[in-house]
Amino acid sequence: MRNLKYLGIFVALATVVACSDLEEVPVGRLSPDGLVQSPADVQTLINGAIGNMATERYWGRKLSLPIMLRSDMVSIGDLGTPGRRQEVNNFSMGADNGMVTALWPKAYEVIAGTNEAIFSANNLDAEPAQIDPVRAQAHFFRAYTYYHLVRLFGSIPYLDAPVEDINVALSISKTSADEVYSNIIADLEEAKLNLPDVQPTTALPSKATAAAFLASVYLTLGDFQKAYDEAKFVIDREGDFGLALEADYQDLFNAGVRSSEPLLTLDFNGFSDGDTGRDYAPALTGIRANERGNIGGGWSVAVPTINVYNRWDGRDYRKAVSLDTTGIFNGVEESFDKFPEFDSRNIQSAYIAKYTRLIGASGTGNGRASSLNYNLMRYAEVLLIAAEALNEITPGSDEAAGYVNRVRERARNGNDSGFPEDIEDGMSQDEFRDMVLEERKWELAFEFKRWYDIKRRQLGSEVFGPDGLEPQPNFDPARDYLFPLPGDELERNPNLAPNNPGY
Repeated sequence: MRNLKYLGIFVALATVVACSDLEEVPVGRLSPDGLVQSPADVQTLINGAIGNMATERYWGRKLSLPIMLRSDMVSIGDLGTPGRRQEVNNFSMGADNGMVTALWPKAYEVIAGTNEAIFSANNLDAEPAQIDPVRAQAHFFRAYTYYHLVRLFGSIPYLDAPVEDINVALSISKTSADEVYSNIIADLEEAKLNLPDVQPTTALPSKATAAAFLASVYLTLGDFQKAYDEAKFVIDREGDFGLALEADYQDLFNAGVRSSEPLLTLDFNGFSDGDTGRDYAPALTGIRANERGNIGGGWSVAVPTINVYNRWDGRDYRKAVSLDTTGIFNGVEESFDKFPEFDSRNIQSAYIAKYTRLIGASGTGNGRASSLNYNLMRYAEVLLIAAEALNEITPGSDEAAGYVNRVRERARNGNDSGFPEDIEDGMSQDEFRDMVLEERKWELAFEFKRWYDIKRRQLGSEVFGPDGLEPQPNFDPARDYLFPLPGDELERNPNLAPNNPGY
């Protein structure tokens, strides 16, 4: 029974792994009687789990788009886009929302792949030096996937082993969010212990990657000492880990540059065959009818609010990198206030540029055949985690200010204005906290982080209020910090009831 299950997984990998940078193990040499015979075979299972992340029902659209729209920096441009997307943005989603019902099973497919890899590694007769670093990858990606799920949904089913009996799986109960976080931390600790200092590709996690995500988890939980300790572990060893801030912020979003700043990326390699390996962010964020970049224009779905453009200081180099303020129509460059003249579904606002400007092999499908690497964690975020956490432990330290100043130095890009300035002495703890959250907002703009910052700091009533970047009268702090559990899952398994409050 298990061999048949493995066989199905390996056959699926022939398609899934083809779109990644990861080396594919030929399926034909894996015999049905002993499918997992070496650490390389376990790596194939892990590569398949990563491949499942690069699909439309996960990062391609169903995870990345909701966490972008849920923030206060991005709204719906084309009001003709499907209602399920608008409901996420407008805080009016229900348990039948199609973004949620598609994301949930795909996330658990990723988790199933990691569970199979861990099970196989544990039962493989191999030298610890060969198998432990591979198994550590599976622990990391299981933690990574659950980290998204628990922040989005709260208490969820927690599976840590392959499913042998489908009836058991269909009757599982929810695990408390606290316990899920404990399991995430345990997986990341295991990964940190056994992963190498450096990987051949940032599509695979290193020891520094695990520590960085531990820092992020602890920051989310409000354990600031441990968040600082894990971030400092990375910072103190940046040379050993081969880490550095990229000199030019634009190169972080250039498919032709391999940077030393990312600690983890999800890679797209110009592969657009079905929904596996397609990069939907260029299409979703692009300007309709725009002739720049030869991608055929975008869909004008996820668009920054005009307040983002108006309140982002123009002296900050990150603004020029992050936003497109002009488009080319009929061979003429036009400013964003004229965009609706060339397609009525465009809005009068600057558009996200990070996923449409330098995306490599992008000649087809509105940019869906891009070769971008998505930064899921980069070194600048580690510095900002350390600064935020240290401010909570020891307010007013030069060390915390120094981490922010490293990030700001790059944001100046050598401009004559000297903006953004280095941190001034004498900031109170509250002032520093507000400042570093603002710094994260601009440094990590449109990188799928802002919603989680709003949630962990409980900023919703402020940022979605009348003076926020995106006023949202529907926002209800008693309901909207969590997504609804999928209604179809509750129908199949009543043990998951009740749904989250308000749904």
